[in-house]
Amino acid sequence: MQIKTEIKTEVVSIKHGTTTLNGHLFSKKESNDPRPAVIVCHAWAGCDTFARAAAERMVDLGYIGFAADFYGGGRVGTTKEENASLMQPLIDNRELLRERLLTTFDAVRELREVDASRVAVIGYCFGGLCALDLARTGCTLAATISFHGLLTPADHLQTERIPGKVLVLHGHLDPMVSEDEIVALKRELTNAGADWQLYIYGRALHAFTNPGANDPKLGTVYDAITDRRSKDSLKSLLKESFEE
Repeated sequence: MQIKTEIKTEVVSIKHGTTTLNGHLFSKKESNDPRPAVIVCHAWAGCDTFARAAAERMVDLGYIGFAADFYGGGRVGTTKEENASLMQPLIDNRELLRERLLTTFDAVRELREVDASRVAVIGYCFGGLCALDLARTGCTLAATISFHGLLTPADHLQTERIPGKVLVLHGHLDPMVSEDEIVALKRELTNAGADWQLYIYGRALHAFTNPGANDPKLGTVYDAITDRRSKDSLKSLLKESFEE
């Protein structure tokens, strides 16, 4: 019989200028030793139940989970229109997004629960773009994992040398990513000296890890098999990265 891990949750408020980013910290109760941490970057809706659940799952793997908030105030959209209105300002201002990513990264490393030398980032959809943008800063990430992430290049921002491992999990049928963007990303990661991998799932669309995704017209469809495979890949890379 498997004993369920008792999990402690806490809202962590991080100041970025006049904006307060309300992240959610998940850790094992009664654990005082610093642990590796995984920052979870949310999709376009914001730091919602999906993002928080992903962060909470990290505790069962033996890590600290931190569901980040890049919109501020914990704002979450409830419609496609609201989601787009929250996301687009950061897509249009990647420098601002980079600042919020680095502010969050620094704050997580300072938490007493966290082993500052072992921090990884993962992200879903818009969050995949966020994860890659954080890696592009050259900060000391152990691993970067993008799930069906947007791969829009940040042409006006310099990509630094990327020290950690990078894993991009992509659906071949994802209408939100072009072949040119995939080629450009491979070139960029190679030029940045990254230890990178790209997994392309032949029958997967966008949002293949989200059980609530069921909009073929938009191109967002859940796929249970691809979800399982991608989670297995996450577990493997985090274990490898944190144990080195």
